Amino acid sequence: MKRYYAFTAWHFFMQKQHSATVRDILRVYWQEVRKQKGIAFASYASMGLGTIIALVPPLYYKTFFDTLSQAHIGDETISVLIGILVVIFFIHSIEIALQRAGSFLDAELQSRVMANLRETAFAVLLNHSYRFFSNNFTGALVQKINRLSRAFERFWDATFFGFFTLSLRIIGVTILLFFYNTLVALAMVVWVVLFITFNIFFALYKLQFDAIRAERESKTTAVMADAITNSTTIKLFSGTELEKERFHEASDLHRQSQIFSWTLANINDLVQAILFVGLEFALYFIGTHAWNAGVLSLGGLILIQSYFLQLVGRLWDLGRRIRDVYESIADSKEMVEIIQTPYEIQDVQNAKDIIVHKGKIQFQNVVFRYQKNKPIIDRLSFTVKPGERVGLVGTSGAGKSTIINLILRFYDIADGSITIDGRNISKVTQESLRSHIGFVPQEPILFHRSLLENIRYGRKDATDEEVHKAAWLANCDEFIRGLTYGYNTLVGERGIKLSGGERQRIAIARVILKNAPILILDEATSSLDSHSEILIQDALETVMKGKTTIAIAHRLSTIREMDRIIVLEKGGIAEEGGHDELLKRKKGVYKKLWKIQSGGFLLDDAEV
Repeated sequence: MKRYYAFTAWHFFMQKQHSATVRDILRVYWQEVRKQKGIAFASYASMGLGTIIALVPPLYYKTFFDTLSQAHIGDETISVLIGILVVIFFIHSIEIALQRAGSFLDAELQSRVMANLRETAFAVLLNHSYRFFSNNFTGALVQKINRLSRAFERFWDATFFGFFTLSLRIIGVTILLFFYNTLVALAMVVWVVLFITFNIFFALYKLQFDAIRAERESKTTAVMADAITNSTTIKLFSGTELEKERFHEASDLHRQSQIFSWTLANINDLVQAILFVGLEFALYFIGTHAWNAGVLSLGGLILIQSYFLQLVGRLWDLGRRIRDVYESIADSKEMVEIIQTPYEIQDVQNAKDIIVHKGKIQFQNVVFRYQKNKPIIDRLSFTVKPGERVGLVGTSGAGKSTIINLILRFYDIADGSITIDGRNISKVTQESLRSHIGFVPQEPILFHRSLLENIRYGRKDATDEEVHKAAWLANCDEFIRGLTYGYNTLVGERGIKLSGGERQRIAIARVILKNAPILILDEATSSLDSHSEILIQDALETVMKGKTTIAIAHRLSTIREMDRIIVLEKGGIAEEGGHDELLKRKKGVYKKLWKIQSGGFLLDDAEV
């Protein structure tokens, strides 16, 4: 098993040649901590003073026991002893007050930093490209965000309550012990150095396996999220057993990594226990001989024991704290890598907002490829005039959806240019570009929010009356008012509580409300029944007036009234013209597609 994990660790790190380093992770932490540097300084100062003051009571305990062992019983001795106890009580009170203040301040600090880390990671994710989200599981991304904030909590607890306070105790105890017995102090220093060195190297060795564990945990979550998202498909195709087996395989690999990591932790604890027993024996052995030689008093033995007990608890905890640091680094690694990954689609430096007045769209020798040597769009040129309504037709893989994604700048082209009103869309801000485009996808996905909020997403400042009007134009006002909670009805995750046609109409209402000068329809009426389609087509006719419109169509009847139809084939234009004009061509591609339709839908080449 050891050989297997060693190989897996090597493979993992070879695959992550550009992975985040420890310095990268600490930099991400520090960027958020320094925003709260006032609270951080106050918490460290308070906790530090409390820790230093905690070293004073053992000195008074030494005096207490020396007085007790040397004095005769009497009122004067009792008064001295009680006076010492009062001082100890007072010192402990100050210590507790300072340490609690430090803890309260630290809680405020951590909660703010953890929230900021989540918000930073969330903002970074939202700005990643269309391709990025296509290649990553939603559930795994959510887990990585949460794991980053939890990892910081563990890291900060380890450094604040562990390393910082322990360092002060070790330095303070060492200095004080040198005043009472140099040999004991030296023995303590040598042992502490060996103990800390062992824990650091052991934790560093364990880090590679913690990274594997974290990656496999993300994989397990991803498999789970993928199955739950496709629960209906699993039922339809009797895939329950297959998915259970897939999840079992992922979960079992995670279990193997987890138990191996825990086994290493138990070995570390065993070695620590042996070291502690050895130190205790050595201190008492040296202390007993020193007492017998009259060099060390009974109070001195109590002093050594008090400091030993203070350090033992913190040092025993040190191994776990070091593991927490390295595990937090491993848990942060994936999200920090995402934070450091440059955005695939970026605004150029000093990019300006675009203002669309006319809506003229022009492709000039556009080349685009998903894979290096396989262009999907090859030297494509066409122009959509202001206010013109253009339909895109072609079999699957012809490039229809790709053209839409390029206009929306979900991808960047390899060569050529795409302009709107003469401005190259690669030179303007993405946000301003998309703000001028209304898009209705073939399969709209809604937020798990109310219907009112989903429609208002088209224009955030719209009034309720404007939302209702848009819904009425999209033929969804009637069914919305028929729901128990009307416009306040929650639609479920991804809009699952609504039918496909209802989701489509909500998406159309959202675009109607947006009222952008450019309209893109990806078979916007494909999920509607015949009656609803007629009503929606009427609404779209109104909405399209004066707008530059591009519509992808599988059902050719939906675009026959378009001003122009562009027929795509293998990433280029096969022919273009009006519906009637194209049908008149004896061997035209459009005419062939029209003839081979079944039920109004376009068949793929394989089905012809």
